[in-house]
Amino acid sequence: MIVPLARLAATLANTALPVAAAPLWLGWIGQCRAWLLNRRGPGVLQPYRDLRKLFAKSRLVPEGASVLFRINPALQWSLAALALGLIPSFTTDPLLDRAGDAIVLVGILAAARFVSVLAAADLGTPFGGLGARRALLVGFLAEPALLLVLMTASLAAGTTSLAGMARALTARPPALDPSLVFAAAAFAMVLVAENARLPIDNPATHLELTMIHEALVLEYAGPDLALLEWAGALKLLAFGLLGLVLFAPWVLAAPAAGPPALLRSLLLTGGLLAALGALLALAETASAKLRLFRVPAFLTTAFLVATIGLLVRLVPGVGP
Repeated sequence: MIVPLARLAATLANTALPVAAAPLWLGWIGQCRAWLLNRRGPGVLQPYRDLRKLFAKSRLVPEGASVLFRINPALQWSLAALALGLIPSFTTDPLLDRAGDAIVLVGILAAARFVSVLAAADLGTPFGGLGARRALLVGFLAEPALLLVLMTASLAAGTTSLAGMARALTARPPALDPSLVFAAAAFAMVLVAENARLPIDNPATHLELTMIHEALVLEYAGPDLALLEWAGALKLLAFGLLGLVLFAPWVLAAPAAGPPALLRSLLLTGGLLAALGALLALAETASAKLRLFRVPAFLTTAFLVATIGLLVRLVPGVGP
C-alpha cells in the first residue's frame, strides 16, 4: 500500500514539529508572564539557549546511582515524545491513527510518572523522597479526572481514538455541548496539575516546602537535566494539543487534505496555542501557589467537575 505524500508529510509534521517546537511554546508562556509583570523578559528562544548550555556541560551522576537513575532522563524524553506523537496536531488522518488511543495516552503519562518517582527515590535523598511522594499524590488525584474527561469526549465521539474523536467532533453540527464545557473546565485544572504549573507548583522555585517537580530533578545536571527539561516542555505541549483535539478539533485538517489545508491547520494550531499560552500565563500571574494541603481539594474539584460532565453526557436529551 502506497502512502499518499500529503498524509506522510502530515504525519512527519505531526511528530517532528511538535517535538522541536515544544521549548518555543514554553518560552512564549514565560515571555507572556514577563510582559504581564511589566518586565522585558528573556525572549521566546530562552529555553533553546538553556538546552544548548546544558547539553554542552559534562554529565554528572551521583555516587550510588542505579541504572534506573541513569536512564531516567532518556526514558522521560522518549515517553513524552511518544505521547506527543500520538496526538493529532495538524490532520485528523495521521499514520499513527490506530495507535493514538486515549487510554494508551494516559498509560504512557502514568508510566513516565512511575519511572520518574522511582528514579527520584533511588538515591534516598530527602528532597528526592519528598518530591516522589508529592508527585504520587498529584498523579493519584489528577489521573482519574483526566480519564473522566477523555471518557466524556469518547462518548460524545463514539470512539477512544484521538484522531477518531477529532473527526467525529468536527463532523457534528455546531452546538454548545454542556458535557464538553464541564470537561474543558476539568481539563484546564488537570493541565496545570500534571505540568507542575501554578497554582499547584512553581517551576521557578527550589524551596523545599513548596517544590514538587523540581525535587524530582534536583540531582540531575548537564545533558541529563536538559533531557528532563525538554521532556517537561513536550508534556506541556502534549496537553495543549490534546485540549485542541478535544475542544477545538475544527483546527485540524480533514482526511486526505492537500498542502493548503495542512498549512491552514498549522497556522490555526499555532495561533490557538499562542492564545492558550497567553491565557495560561495570565492565570499563573493572577494566582498564588496553593498550600500543599489545599492541592487535594483543587484536584478533587476537578474530578467532581469531570464527573458532572460525564453525567450530563449520559443523561438522554441533554447533550447535542
